[in-house]
Amino acid sequence: MSLYCKIKKRLGAFTLDVKFEATDENVALMGGSGCGKSMTLRCIAGVETPDSGKIIINGKTVFDAEKKINLSPQKRKVGFLFQDYALFPNMTVKKNIMAVMAKEKRCNIDKFISAYHLTGLEERLPSELSGGQKQRCALARMMACEPEIIMLDEPFSALDSYLRWQMEQEVISAVKEFGKTVLFVSHDRDEVFRISDKVVVMEHGKNEKICSKHALYIKPKTYTDALLIGCKNICQAYWKRGRVLAPDYGLELECNENFDGLSYLCIRTKRILPAFLTTPSTDALLLEYEIVSVTEGVFSDILMIKPQNADGLIRWEIQKDVYAQLHKYPRVMAIPRTEILLLTK
Repeated sequence: MSLYCKIKKRLGAFTLDVKFEATDENVALMGGSGCGKSMTLRCIAGVETPDSGKIIINGKTVFDAEKKINLSPQKRKVGFLFQDYALFPNMTVKKNIMAVMAKEKRCNIDKFISAYHLTGLEERLPSELSGGQKQRCALARMMACEPEIIMLDEPFSALDSYLRWQMEQEVISAVKEFGKTVLFVSHDRDEVFRISDKVVVMEHGKNEKICSKHALYIKPKTYTDALLIGCKNICQAYWKRGRVLAPDYGLELECNENFDGLSYLCIRTKRILPAFLTTPSTDALLLEYEIVSVTEGVFSDILMIKPQNADGLIRWEIQKDVYAQLHKYPRVMAIPRTEILLLTK
């Protein structure tokens, strides 16, 4: 099953302008609050109407502004799991699921009740369900409509950490069984990596080119990409006469090729090592530093360190046993060159 989406929609001063395609894969829409992720899903589902553009689902045009095609949500065969689940409050679990099923298919209701662990809850209203039970009911209802694509809008945002993990496993199972195109919206970088195959990064209503999750997480290319995957150490940088200079961190890197559009340098937090744990053959930059502050964690500590002859602060996450040894050695850190990323705006 495939999806083609190229749409524009203006909302006051905000303009949504996106274009991407997906075929039988799990695609995450990722970006900061207000960038247009949820609005994109709502336009695809038919809940909102774009001002222009085209949406094609499995070869069927469901929206085309020029040809004045705009199928109703019911005719688009899209399964949509809203953030608040959007269950009918006056209907029982059983009736919520049956509401989206064709009459001739309602005899299969027990299959969905059982598959989503709702046995014994059939006659309860949504107000009588826990957060996890509501989500299972919403998932069952979504799958019962026999969708051609499914869309999940931050499905775990209202759940506590334990239930969040439990429900994530159920969603992953449902997605694998579905085997068609899935769009998934989340702020959680680890969640996106576990559930999705590809990522569409969005900012200010526009999207970057779709890419694999590995390409984004291993080597982000832009400042926005780096922020979204959790990079903490980012400073301004520029290229000059065969070198990349990052004054805030006191770093200079050889770079014989002019890096077109270079604006920032990023250091991955967890890959920094104290120099005494490296070997002479380690390809790393050595940096003298002083510790400004220490924040204690459960399994590691977070140091804010200031490089010598620089004003910027670098966040360094370090194992507790290693931190306990720092006072025995000169304050020199080793930053592997592979963990230094050059970014555009």
